[in-house]
Amino acid sequence: MNPEGAERVQDHEDDQDPAHDAKSGPGLRAALEAILLVVDEPVAEVTLAQVLERPSREVAETLRELAAEYTRDGRGFDLREVAGGWRFYTRADCAAHVERFVRDGQQTRLTQAALETLAVVAYRQPVNRARVAAIRGVNSDGVMRTLVARGLVEEAGTDPESQAVLYRTSSYFLERLGLRSLDELPAIAPFLPDDVETLEEQQK
Repeated sequence: MNPEGAERVQDHEDDQDPAHDAKSGPGLRAALEAILLVVDEPVAEVTLAQVLERPSREVAETLRELAAEYTRDGRGFDLREVAGGWRFYTRADCAAHVERFVRDGQQTRLTQAALETLAVVAYRQPVNRARVAAIRGVNSDGVMRTLVARGLVEEAGTDPESQAVLYRTSSYFLERLGLRSLDELPAIAPFLPDDVETLEEQQK
């Protein structure tokens, strides 16, 4: 066996070796899965190789192995190579279940926490998560993600000073409330605290 082949075999063995995982971190397969679970668009093989500091050829082979494995096992998702990169997608024959889940989720009533957060965004927009948390007095990251997923809140750039992501209500928010513009919102803004900066300092 030539040195290059031996190196590939050793890399594969390292990925499968629990002792290696425990001492040196996750193997290549696990690292690829973890990254691909959080991406919003297809990621190129070369990018994955650079991030994981592994040869592009090895990364490409592992991605194809994973894709074949998911298909063979009948998983509810696919790993596909599209638009010059790789990304997870729900399997086509699961589409009906996913559609029902999404549709029912859109009809679910908002929780009290979600309503509070939505009100803060509506009256303080554009606003970042830290300010929302300061006004509510609790961490609102999870609730904000829910509102974004429901299409009621959307990103509105970044704060020029802190570089934090800013959020605003969407056109869908106006549609759901039957409003033509934010000017038609009830006048409750004066009841929200003005000393947001002080509240933020107290939260730290």
